[in-house]
Amino acid sequence: MPGAVPYTSTVALTNATLPYAIELADKGWKNACSENNELKLGLNIIQGEVVYRAVAETFDLEPVSVDKFLN
Repeated sequence: MPGAVPYTSTVALTNATLPYAIELADKGWKNACSENNELKLGLNIIQGEVVYRAVAETFDLEPVSVDKFLN
């Protein structure tokens, strides 16, 4: 689809993601992820620790709670 309508798909993607980028820029990643669960759920690795369960399981690692880094 992006190849068929490159401009329209770019505008749609930008409209969907720009509010998250602005929130991260305004608040910093820790505050933004503490306040916005959608951003928090998107975290995978923090300071070398895997916080996303599926990624940890893929590499046979134990996931670390993301809250350890946000509090």
